[in-house]
Amino acid sequence: MTRPSAHLLSLGLAACLAASLVAQEREKAPVRRSSAEAQEMIDRVVANQKQNDRAMDQYERMERVEIRKTGSDAQPSSVKVARVIPAGTGTGKAAVGPDGKPANAVLYKAELEKIAKALAWAAEEGRAQREAYEKIAKKKKERDELIDATRRAFVYTYAGAEERGGVTLTKYAMEPNPAFHPTTRMETVFTKVKGFVWVDEKAGQLARVEGDVTEDISVGLFLGKVYKGSHFMQERYEIAPGMWLPTFSQYDFDGRKLFSSFAVHERTFYTDYRRIGPPKEALALLRAELGRSEVPAGDP
Repeated sequence: MTRPSAHLLSLGLAACLAASLVAQEREKAPVRRSSAEAQEMIDRVVANQKQNDRAMDQYERMERVEIRKTGSDAQPSSVKVARVIPAGTGTGKAAVGPDGKPANAVLYKAELEKIAKALAWAAEEGRAQREAYEKIAKKKKERDELIDATRRAFVYTYAGAEERGGVTLTKYAMEPNPAFHPTTRMETVFTKVKGFVWVDEKAGQLARVEGDVTEDISVGLFLGKVYKGSHFMQERYEIAPGMWLPTFSQYDFDGRKLFSSFAVHERTFYTDYRRIGPPKEALALLRAELGRSEVPAGDP
């Protein structure tokens, strides 16, 4: 079964993005806009988000994943830290210690070499590569269609303004639209989610999303459920001019798979973003790094 936490977080982000688009146009009274001008603003925010999504395929980063037994636990039961490197048709990870440094220099270098091989394959032109990229393009198209669907799936209302780092964010509540009729199983999820979005209107960017599951959601061809009360959130900051990427995400999902219960309670911190570009550029950077006399060493 596809891991429900990541799947629902993706759906939630799509929903909350659409919330920000519609809400911006409704709540900026008394400024009047023609329908064409309103559409231009919506297109700008949509384009920004799509650009942000594409950027994740060209930025390496450090990810610290804290796993908890329950959402209320103050301390994580385990922590996993890794250097995450996009590899064209997938993502490679090189594990590091809690301090962000390799705990085992030999193993760390071997993981980087494995990622380099994946980048070299992704940089080639062939039937297998074309098919892999076609699958990725299909997934991106499906995400775009979900974002479009959420414009009809929710009702959005102004909920105030909040300060974050000296910047005023506009907050909007998002509730399922009773007039919305989902046409796919994926769209059905939107009828069982509500939440809030925070928008940096000057930048036209989504700064924060937060939502709750209001009814049990069937997942994995109806062989499992994510229970009512499950929660997700994500924060985004500008990590490069015009580029807003995640800095923190959290999901607390409980449910069942067949006849067994499961619980996913994870918090992920994203730091040290660095643009490495598409596979050919990333491969050159990684090969240069591997060509150094030493890889930063920790305890063997």
